[in-house]
Amino acid sequence: MRIAVCGTIGSSKSSLLSCMMGEVPKTSGVLKLCGTKACVAQSPWIQSGMIAEDISFGKEMDRERYEMILDACYLKKDLEVLSFGDQTVIGEWGINLSGGQKQRIQIARALYQNTDIYLFDDPFSAVDAHIGTHLFKRCLLGLLGSKTLIHVTHQVEFLPAVDLILVIKIEANLVLVKLMR
Repeated sequence: MRIAVCGTIGSSKSSLLSCMMGEVPKTSGVLKLCGTKACVAQSPWIQSGMIAEDISFGKEMDRERYEMILDACYLKKDLEVLSFGDQTVIGEWGINLSGGQKQRIQIARALYQNTDIYLFDDPFSAVDAHIGTHLFKRCLLGLLGSKTLIHVTHQVEFLPAVDLILVIKIEANLVLVKLMR
């Protein structure tokens, strides 16, 4: 199932995902997530080291899956212009990447983990519209087509492709959630 989470700035959309990851305590109710999960934060995080290691993140290299993910995340052209391709060192001791490149590497890392549940916190805000559309189609609708996806977004053009829309609104210091199909 694909679920979109929408709402105004400051309406606790990111906090909802943080709660699902166990990073923010819930004050009441029940939260049950069954299966493995991966989260793609709004602000990209990368580890220092080679790009290939950052994406595989400790998992054994499956070259076919890896290449498919590079293509889906629009990274192949970026890697072609780097002197050492995916063996290029990034981060503290390596080269600097743009925010969009970091975000696409972070998305590739999440996809490579092959988890049951994916939590995406508006990751396309760091990329241009063309790349965002490519990522949405190839990653969220393609590679994650059979996975559970909870996607915080402000991009209404993606909403027709989801199964359920949660609209979060703050009113009188209460968080109100409305379900839409």
